[in-house]
Amino acid sequence: MTVIIVAGLVLTVVSLVLGIGLAIGGNGRATDQRITAIKERMHRREAVDESSDVRRSRSDSSWAMFDRLIKRLFPHPESLRLKLERTGKRISIGEYLLASLVGGAVFGVFANMLLGLSVFGMAVAAAFGGLVLPHLIVGQMGAKRKQKFNALFPEAIDLIVRGLRSGLPVTESLKVVGQELAAPVGTEFKSVIDAIGFGESLEDAMWAVARRIDTPDFKFFIVALSVQRETGGNLAETLENLSNVLRGRRQMKLKIKALSSEPKASAAILGALPFIMFGLISVINFGYITPLFTDPRGHTLIAFGLASQGIGVAVMMKMVRFEI
Repeated sequence: MTVIIVAGLVLTVVSLVLGIGLAIGGNGRATDQRITAIKERMHRREAVDESSDVRRSRSDSSWAMFDRLIKRLFPHPESLRLKLERTGKRISIGEYLLASLVGGAVFGVFANMLLGLSVFGMAVAAAFGGLVLPHLIVGQMGAKRKQKFNALFPEAIDLIVRGLRSGLPVTESLKVVGQELAAPVGTEFKSVIDAIGFGESLEDAMWAVARRIDTPDFKFFIVALSVQRETGGNLAETLENLSNVLRGRRQMKLKIKALSSEPKASAAILGALPFIMFGLISVINFGYITPLFTDPRGHTLIAFGLASQGIGVAVMMKMVRFEI
């Protein structure tokens, strides 16, 4: 009888342990499956967006002949089109190329008039003005817009949290953000509401904005919404924690910016010193530096000097730049 009782107790304990293990394992596997499904949908949606851009016939110029020329010279203009969209301006590829051509010609002529360059030097100056400068300007415009978006985005999350706690649905909270906040946050959330009004799902509309903004903060926001829809939970509390994290990251960035201001000032002084000395020498004795503009060897020295100066400034700026 004792043996039977002990065996029964052992079997009961083993059954309880196996049951608990299976329950925990089942819940863990279910959670992993939900997270994996969300990741797969994210990658699949990005692939669909890229393929739809390829299939979509979009006009890149108001001139039909110029549009056909662009599509022939740029078989995959999606990256350039996306770069222009990130500026927040309605700039077509045709307008960008036309501005690049005009800018390159003007820059080449101006450099020739100022420095008296040879034909090769004028061609190099025109290529710099037509290829490098527009690329830098467009990139700077996109970076400024993204920086402004990141500065206002925690306030948008706070508005959404207050709307959810007051009983509003997610779409109505997003609509309030689009109405209350300034561009670019308000503009992008208005585009989300417009896309939902045309029958697009919330996640698809948000990922379309994420492609234009290209900031991890907004992607964290989309993932939080997706996970909440899949697993449930308190969305207001999740978004409030995300807002606190984003504000903490911003404060850390500002602190690092304050601590690195002195090295940045030193780098700016060292980068500007050759040009300051060149200006002083040209004022005191311009004939001393005339061979730099009249002799081909002087042109070579100017080119190598500017190249080394640019590399040095880039290295110094990289040393004082930190990513959070």
